[in-house]
Amino acid sequence: MKAVLFDLDGTLIDTAADFIRIIQDMCRAEGREIVDAELIRTQVSEGARAMVKLVYPELDVTDPVFLAHRQRFLDLYGADIAVDTDLFAGMYPLLEQLEAHQIPWGIVTNKPRGLSESLLAALNLTERCAVLVCPEDVSKTKPDPEPMYLAANQLNIPAQHIIYVGDHPRDIDAGRNAEMYTILAAYGYLPLQHKDNLTAWQADCIVNDVAQLHQVIAQLLTLQQPEPDTLATL
Repeated sequence: MKAVLFDLDGTLIDTAADFIRIIQDMCRAEGREIVDAELIRTQVSEGARAMVKLVYPELDVTDPVFLAHRQRFLDLYGADIAVDTDLFAGMYPLLEQLEAHQIPWGIVTNKPRGLSESLLAALNLTERCAVLVCPEDVSKTKPDPEPMYLAANQLNIPAQHIIYVGDHPRDIDAGRNAEMYTILAAYGYLPLQHKDNLTAWQADCIVNDVAQLHQVIAQLLTLQQPEPDTLATL
């Protein structure tokens, strides 16, 4: 393995607190019942539409009123994108170890480029990230392998020699479709409808926290097999 790619929200960066703050503020402003924080967390990886739907369940997602609420949500998020957001605990040492060994790392996300770039800038990660692939860069997004192949081409590394880490079935599907080594980040924002049967995702392995992720990646990069007590190998 010669490079590591991450999904963004729920895998590399813990953005949930800011989304929870904004969604609950929208509930208060509209005089609506406050949506539970944990429920919002499970919808982060599903995108803005899914989170806004929690506030306005009665509206169709194609309704102009719903679309206006969604845009307001995005505007609020863009204005305060990293108030309570940071890398997941333990992720800084992992990135530092990759950089110390000159192993490039990057991001393949379904988050819009403008928001992704703003978030990386706020966390001083822009120059450290070797590649950033967003929906605007491809004709087909994850779970299609197109964004994975684009990232591999930009890194000039065959996809088969890249590790991809994600917390959503589409992440694992995209990585598998590109023949990357896939790691399921079970510490992330697992969708409710998928979290009870993680083995069905068919990831190459599952990690329950960043410490396990760090150990597995370190072993893979030295061509060692992960120890069975550090993850579930599928």
